Amino acid sequence: MTGALRVTTSVSRAQWESVHASDPTALIPQTPAWIACMTAGGYEDATRMYESDSGWRAVLPMVRRAVPLPRRLAPQLSMPTAWGMGGLVCESEPSPRELAAVAEDLRAHSAISTRIRPNPLHAGQWAGLGGRGVTTYPRLAHVLDLDGGAAGVWGRMAKKARQGVKRGERSGLEIECDTTGRLVPVFYELLMLSIERWAAHQHEPLALARWRARRRDPLEKFQRLAHVLGERMRVWVAWKDGEPAASTVVLLGANANDTRGAMNKDLAGPTNANDLLQWRAIEDACEAGCRHYHLGESGASRSLAHFKEKFGARPVPYAEYQIERLPLSRADATARGAVKRAMRFRDV
Repeated sequence: MTGALRVTTSVSRAQWESVHASDPTALIPQTPAWIACMTAGGYEDATRMYESDSGWRAVLPMVRRAVPLPRRLAPQLSMPTAWGMGGLVCESEPSPRELAAVAEDLRAHSAISTRIRPNPLHAGQWAGLGGRGVTTYPRLAHVLDLDGGAAGVWGRMAKKARQGVKRGERSGLEIECDTTGRLVPVFYELLMLSIERWAAHQHEPLALARWRARRRDPLEKFQRLAHVLGERMRVWVAWKDGEPAASTVVLLGANANDTRGAMNKDLAGPTNANDLLQWRAIEDACEAGCRHYHLGESGASRSLAHFKEKFGARPVPYAEYQIERLPLSRADATARGAVKRAMRFRDV
């Protein structure tokens, strides 16, 4: 028992899925299937369920790192970098008292660090987690409201986006959507090609960039997700004369999120492949009845923000939180900053 809440650390799949299905803002990375993919990849499940006397229930999908420490001390994350958004899924809107009790539980945990990267639409819920011993990282995401379906989104899109879609349709592109995992290697080939481009822009040695990318996003990770998620994971590819020009991976549930994108710039640029691909994925999400289409992190990139905003997505500032018993994140940031300055690294 924590404050006004009962806390359960062994959460049944049925209970979890019931809570997830009741939350209109829930995302696929907050499902037990997603966590199962992560535990197959080396993490341990650390999910927590909260219940109040009033009957309110919430699940905090979370994993812990497999490190040479006692399990009670191991760092826990909701979610790790490159694994999407975490945070609470709730059967109903939480009260300030319930949110305060969740925050109290996380602060009291024995883990040396607890990191929460919530759904951007829940920024207000987590604002009370800040304070002493908590490091706050400002973030910026973009979210598209799918109200009115495809026709409504099309009407709200910028003229430049509509023109880009029409040019893409006239450029001879073939758009393919796969839910079996067959196109995962095609997407991955484009991702590795994009890594080369990003490395050059960031002044990062190519060998280091490739190593980091494969460590963060190995091919097996996407293959495992495709196998477990099935039709909930869409791999979209735009082909030009038999060659892949651009690809995106979209997760589809009550809400959609574009989780990865990659391209061959020489093919995608002249054909407006990204415009057409994005629009087809948005149409698909509308047809599936999704409420929102998350376009992911934008950071400080104005070009990336502009691309998303021309489709009608709005910028959503939110924060990521890290609770620490030792100031490890500050030391890590200092070390990383020194390395980046030494190589004249520039963030994309």
